[in-house]
Amino acid sequence: MEAGNQTGILEFILLGLSGDPELQPFIFGLFLSMYLVTVLGNLLIILAICSDPHLHTPMYFFLSNLSLVDICFSTVIVPKMLVNIHTENKAISYMDCLTQVYFSMFFPILDTLLLTVMAYDRFVAICHPLHYTVIMNPRLCGLLVFVTWFIGVMTSLLHISLMMHLNFCSNLEIPHFFCELTQVLKLACSDTFLNSTLIYFMTGVLGVFPLVGILFSYSQIASSIRKMSSSGGKQKAFSTCGSHLSVVSLFYGTGVGVHFTSAVTHSPQKVSVASVMYTVVTPMLNPFIYSLRNKDVKGALGRLLSRATSCL
Repeated sequence: MEAGNQTGILEFILLGLSGDPELQPFIFGLFLSMYLVTVLGNLLIILAICSDPHLHTPMYFFLSNLSLVDICFSTVIVPKMLVNIHTENKAISYMDCLTQVYFSMFFPILDTLLLTVMAYDRFVAICHPLHYTVIMNPRLCGLLVFVTWFIGVMTSLLHISLMMHLNFCSNLEIPHFFCELTQVLKLACSDTFLNSTLIYFMTGVLGVFPLVGILFSYSQIASSIRKMSSSGGKQKAFSTCGSHLSVVSLFYGTGVGVHFTSAVTHSPQKVSVASVMYTVVTPMLNPFIYSLRNKDVKGALGRLLSRATSCL
């Protein structure tokens, strides 16, 4: 392919997780299974919350949004990967690649902000229980979700707008299974200083500050739980926070793992394998964490499935 600016580029090449033809059927089956489990699990969470009046609370409203984001995040990446493996064609068009870059930034940003909002919700519920319904009113909940989506949209658009001005060289092979921003920038012939600066800045703002907010919320929650005299109250507080803490640990743990892997190794294949954790595995595990650790969600899922089987 000839070098030139973005208007002359027809397509990029996604090298995938492995170039071994014998591994492709296994990779296809594995990722297809994980994708179906992700969609089904998160869809069941959304249906259970929508169908059960007991779950029409701010916490579960945010959880349903998180499940929707997880479905969308996996859908942006996995189906294209499966098509490439099935057709034995690793090409992705320039516009499709830009679209994948946009949404592969957009949905993780939503994940981060929604987890922060959920931590704030638990902080209000446990530290200020008498004012919970007044503070976490439907208007505020809707506004918080709107703000998270707005920040995600604007941040991703900013990255894409800078990317569209780059010139790309003749080597358009991406050593990844999707169009990841930093990997695409490595193929550019023009200066990517502004792009890299924006990545570091937004990673600090949208990665560190939400984490600080989550840690502060849970420090206040832990302090309030210690002051509780009733063991039943403590157990209820732990049960409502346990699922969220597990998801936060998984999300940030896999994200840090990917950045650590990319920093210590020069093997793009190892970075791609590490990326599977936060792009595919984390969205798949979230429904299991909430359904196994949360009695309310478990009960709602049971009632939903019993109604579904009775209708058959």
